[in-house]
Amino acid sequence: MAIRCFVLDDEPLATDLLEDYIGRLPDLELIGVSNSPTQALRTLQQTPVDVIFLDIQMPRLTGFDLLRPLGYRPKVIFTTAFREYALDSYEFDVLDFLVKPISFERFLQSVGKIYRFSPATPILSETPEPTKISKDYQYFKVDKEMVKLFLEDILWIESLKDYVRIHTVSGTLVSYLRISYLEEKLPPDRFVRIHKSFIVALDHIQAVSATYIRINNEEIPIGRIYKAKLEEVLQRD
Repeated sequence: MAIRCFVLDDEPLATDLLEDYIGRLPDLELIGVSNSPTQALRTLQQTPVDVIFLDIQMPRLTGFDLLRPLGYRPKVIFTTAFREYALDSYEFDVLDFLVKPISFERFLQSVGKIYRFSPATPILSETPEPTKISKDYQYFKVDKEMVKLFLEDILWIESLKDYVRIHTVSGTLVSYLRISYLEEKLPPDRFVRIHKSFIVALDHIQAVSATYIRINNEEIPIGRIYKAKLEEVLQRD
């Protein structure tokens, strides 16, 4: 399901730009746009959303003043030219600060923080349905795009220093991420790190030896310090 978004900025040009950016991404649903903080507050209280793209300095109400009485905590991406507000933002679930003027590439990076390591079920749901593991997905930044990958399609992940090469059932792609970050964020019941340079998907393991794991007829080395953890995971499964 789409991620429900609202845009609030007292500058019409700023809201027009974000409305255009959001319209380019099919997984974002624009619920509303406003140039009036007081009007937006009434709308948001009646219609909860998942994410607010929010200016800070506005007439009558600041962005912080608008968030406090909402009654729920949406994700917040501030759109501002004033970085000094960063400390005040810790009170709220702030994902990012977009500094004007906002490029589409920078917007994609910010939106990636919404997508990344979020379950496929909607953020808003008072009674969420059980997550279907086979349909879990993550978004990965590849060049200037956010590419959706279903976890079930990932075979293994290979470290390239500040990047990773992700091997999937349909090919490979390279994303700007560290393997240590993925090790922490990927579900441990589905992925395990077996080497300083490799994470593998447990569902795709074909065979295991003392020195390698075979996936898709490729032999992936097992690092000495990772053997004990791997054995523990395999015995658990």
